[in-house]
Amino acid sequence: MSAAMTCREMNLRIFQKQPIPHVLFQPRIEPWVDLSIRKGTFPPAMAGLEMRDVYKHLGLSMRYIQYFTGQPDPVQRSFSRRVKIHSAADARGGMQVFDTPYGELVTRFQAAGEAGCRIVDFPVHGPEDLRKLQWLYENTLFSYNQDNFEKGAAYLGDLGEPQFFLPRSPYQSLALDWMKFEQFAIALMEDPGQFESVIKAIDASYDPLFSQLSEASGPNVLNFGENIDAQLLSPRFFETYHIPFYQKRAEQLRKGGKFTHAHFDGSLKAILKYLRHLPFDGIEALTAAPMGDVTLEQIKENLGDKILLDGIPAVLFLPPFTLEDIQACVEKVVKLFSPGLVLGISDEIPMACGPEAIKSLEWIRDYCRSTKHPSFH
Repeated sequence: MSAAMTCREMNLRIFQKQPIPHVLFQPRIEPWVDLSIRKGTFPPAMAGLEMRDVYKHLGLSMRYIQYFTGQPDPVQRSFSRRVKIHSAADARGGMQVFDTPYGELVTRFQAAGEAGCRIVDFPVHGPEDLRKLQWLYENTLFSYNQDNFEKGAAYLGDLGEPQFFLPRSPYQSLALDWMKFEQFAIALMEDPGQFESVIKAIDASYDPLFSQLSEASGPNVLNFGENIDAQLLSPRFFETYHIPFYQKRAEQLRKGGKFTHAHFDGSLKAILKYLRHLPFDGIEALTAAPMGDVTLEQIKENLGDKILLDGIPAVLFLPPFTLEDIQACVEKVVKLFSPGLVLGISDEIPMACGPEAIKSLEWIRDYCRSTKHPSFH
């Protein structure tokens, strides 16, 4: 085993449960980098760099090929000719409209300063709109674009195993992408039959994507970009809607030789008991105290033999926390979770950080390079 092993090689070997020279540090810093460059608060040596070159300059491993990089997304969404889409935008915001035989689905956006824009009116307001959404998904297909993956992989180079996000599970998509949560909960209770029909239509629209990915030669590690927060679901709903989807889709990918992980970045206490039984190879962004509602020790107890991606609570990079607090946390995470660990920030370094955060990133980088990664047993 060579100490000159690349981050990409180390990244994949962790999922393969093979030895690597030292702990791999792979933080998600893209939104912070993007905002810092636009605000002019980055050091001059990095101000004009592309995202991958910032990672190179800082000596960090990188995870995602299409996230703040300008690279095309390997996951493509297409619509039948029956779907008519209209949009409009100005400096204050904009709107997107899907025409359906049952009425319009309208999303309204509002400019949000440095953060870009945000949704101020979701397109689905209640049970009466679910039939519109079902029709839209019955005329929607998701697919995989190998050329886009190869472009992104070439962009990433040896910085890490090239990865990208899969669409959210149907429940998560409804709860986060299409509806305000209060309206989502009401629709789920008032019209469970129509809710189930939409769930099935969303899942069916993913069929080409997962079939193509299971046969593709390129991606080795794939992320279910879920953004799970236990406050947005109950254990019963998690068992009913999430676990069957995960079992179905992760098994498809496993048969194609793919590794998987899923993004859980909210409250966890109510669903901790499920983690070790989920069909993923790892879980990304599990958020511990003082930011989340569980401890690192509780995560370790419930994670089983899965890989932890990240582990350092993002809030530690903001006052009143200090570099010493970050150092103590890093040492604990490495001790608890290595070798099943891709160390990073749960889930991203805060955009409010200034350039002083570079010092913390460099300390973690140097600590990881000097810390032997124990072998899997």
